[in-house]
Amino acid sequence: MVDAIVEQIIPTDEWMGAKDAGVTNFIDKQLVTHLSRFQNKYREGLYSLAITCHELYHKKFHELSWNDQTEFLKKIENGSLNELTSIHGKYEGGRIWNGRDDRSFFRLIRDHTMAGFYGSPRHGGNHKYVSYRMIGMDYPVVQGRNKHV
Repeated sequence: MVDAIVEQIIPTDEWMGAKDAGVTNFIDKQLVTHLSRFQNKYREGLYSLAITCHELYHKKFHELSWNDQTEFLKKIENGSLNELTSIHGKYEGGRIWNGRDDRSFFRLIRDHTMAGFYGSPRHGGNHKYVSYRMIGMDYPVVQGRNKHV
């Protein structure tokens, strides 16, 4: 699911997108180290997203067409799913998101996608320096830190 979400945020065109650039790997690595404080937000947000997607489309997120994925993420980004009541009566009164803000989850995963795509490859994303090459930037030289480049 995360692969499909990050690919929606930074899609493949003439350059590899977030999925192929290893952004999911970056997020995964960071959630067990520097960003461990966000583990529960990811668990709850992805769970809520999966349930909501199933309620609206009867499919898993990665099974949706590209356009349906885009529209679904737009709804999350603008916060229109936070108070969703189940169409089928299983979930009532926003229990899917259970008081969590769908917009804040989208912002979180979007920000981490950007960090993984544009950050240093040594953190697990930006495979083959794709974002540096895309914007025409050489690998940034930082005194004392570029021993292995």
